[in-house]
Amino acid sequence: MSRPSQIRPWRLTPLAAALLITSPAYAIEVGPQIITANPLGSDQLASPSTVLTGDALTLQQKGSLGETLNKQPGVSSSYFGPGASRPIIRGLDGDRIRLLRNGVGALDASSLSYDHAVPLDPVNVDRIEIVRGPAALLYGGSAIGGVVNTFDNRIPTEAIEGIQGAGELRYGGADTTRSSAGKLEAGNGTFALHLDANAREFNDLKIPGYARTADERARDPQDGDKKHRLGNSDGRQDGGAVGGSYTWDDGYAGLSYSNYDANYGSPAEQGVRIRMKQDHYAFASEIRNLSGPFSSVKLDAGYTDYKHMEIEDGEVGTTFKNKGYEARVEARHQPIGPVEGIVGAQVTRSEFSALGEEAFVPQTDTDAGALFILEELQATDRLKLSLGGRIEHTTVDPDGGGNERFANANSSSSFTAGSVSSGAVYTLTPIWSLAATLGYTERAPTFYELYANGAHVATGTYEVGDADLSKEKAVSSDLALRFDNGTHKGSVGVFYSHFSNYIGLLGSGRTLNDEGAEDPDGIPEYTYSGVRARFAGFEAKDHWKLAETRYGNFALELSGDYTRAKNLDTGEALPRIAPLRLNSGLLWELDKWQARIDLEHAASQRRVPDNETGTDGYTTLGASAGYTFKVGGSQWLAFVSGENLTNQTVRYASSILRDIAPAEGRSVEVGLRTTF
Repeated sequence: MSRPSQIRPWRLTPLAAALLITSPAYAIEVGPQIITANPLGSDQLASPSTVLTGDALTLQQKGSLGETLNKQPGVSSSYFGPGASRPIIRGLDGDRIRLLRNGVGALDASSLSYDHAVPLDPVNVDRIEIVRGPAALLYGGSAIGGVVNTFDNRIPTEAIEGIQGAGELRYGGADTTRSSAGKLEAGNGTFALHLDANAREFNDLKIPGYARTADERARDPQDGDKKHRLGNSDGRQDGGAVGGSYTWDDGYAGLSYSNYDANYGSPAEQGVRIRMKQDHYAFASEIRNLSGPFSSVKLDAGYTDYKHMEIEDGEVGTTFKNKGYEARVEARHQPIGPVEGIVGAQVTRSEFSALGEEAFVPQTDTDAGALFILEELQATDRLKLSLGGRIEHTTVDPDGGGNERFANANSSSSFTAGSVSSGAVYTLTPIWSLAATLGYTERAPTFYELYANGAHVATGTYEVGDADLSKEKAVSSDLALRFDNGTHKGSVGVFYSHFSNYIGLLGSGRTLNDEGAEDPDGIPEYTYSGVRARFAGFEAKDHWKLAETRYGNFALELSGDYTRAKNLDTGEALPRIAPLRLNSGLLWELDKWQARIDLEHAASQRRVPDNETGTDGYTTLGASAGYTFKVGGSQWLAFVSGENLTNQTVRYASSILRDIAPAEGRSVEVGLRTTF
């Protein structure tokens, strides 16, 4: 069962409550509207999309974004212990999944390596939107696998009257989390102010048995192998923000500043800790109900200054820095007959550097500019069509600084990537509808895929890039049958992506020393290589209203997903792909009480490259309960949540640390949330 938490106003807006039934949540149903998947605000979207908010997000929320979303259909976790994880969508990770904050990217180094956390505590998030499948049309080549967009209202977009806020405390879990958070918003109907702060501490994670697998212990016996604890997995996270906006009937404009500070251990190296800090400045504005060719214009911009240090035995080994900006503008044109659409532009700049003797990537400046268009046509009463395109130019300019290791980083590289996408939603009957997408997407390789060369201490691998890599190219499609008869609501869908050039971080089978020479006692070499690849699979979900009785309302939630990924050049499976997963949840509500029991099954994963290990299957049991009550003008929720109650050993096939870092064992957490 997922953990609770999240600071947000108690009442749910229609946008916030959209599509709650797509995730383990209590049954609140409001008309869907997802702006990440389609800024035109359509209630019928061809792209497979999910929104988490309210109790759904509260009961899913964990200390990292990847673990928070891990139970969503098609979404797995890169899991690097409780301190770091990033969402993986349909087997695609890193710079194929675009992480947005209020629609704009915030620079970090999470895509560079699995041990680099996303500098975001989900406790500050009001809503998370997930687009599964290519969203590069709107958000760039790094969304070739999907988008995860988080919203926090740090720049209020609607007028606020008076004072409102929220607070939360929680304790427990397998890592003995101690978390507190608070939010305060005030306004006079024109000016709005937002303040929030949070703090989280956690101990080494409790696990059912040994951290290392039996095969790993037999291959490399070590004295003092730890049992029941995942060593060096403790840490802390602190953050806060201040923002404000000026609102009027037809728009808003505002600014915000947020800070994130963390210190956590790397389970891959017992002597390595990571100290991270990020400062983010944002501006957002929208003007609606315009006359002339455009009916509305929306502008979002952000500047980020990010830094983290990898500290080994008290000494700083490598310091990563990333600063830069992203800005995008979207203009919605007036309807042209049955056609509605937007045109937009986006610019980004990133200045990345890795300092220290153990730096494995050179200093690099990356600049990108893009133009995009999206049009939507209500062709008939039953058929809605969409079509769009994007062109993006990227320049990657490295500076090896005279380091022989980066001799290949001696000149800049430029790439022009294009994407086109189409979609259709056809209403078969009032109950059934069919949704389909087809798109072609290109992605420019990143600086680390081009120029990496060196040992990465925190992950225990030696990473090697290829300066001659060409653009990543994929043709992708989705087909889903959706249904809603009042008792059952859900969908069954299949997806397929063919990459003519997939840039994967693939094990070479060699072991190297710190200088890059072959050494049987060294660390494994992983290379960024362009190969032909195929990804295919299915996703399904159903929310079934069982009964409404004097003893409460009962519902059943069922979901499942499966991804199969193959290296077509070698015939081998691609690494780090989640296996078949099946989930079921029994929900109960009565007056102020709510509860659920969850059962999750993951099959074993034996489809792995020859030089990698598979994972065993597992079945876990979870449960939670909550009670709502009022004190004066405030509303409260007291909750208890348990996960993996039978204390099963869980190793994620999607984690590079699967052989040495299992997921949490038996976990019980309690919490109290208030809103006013």
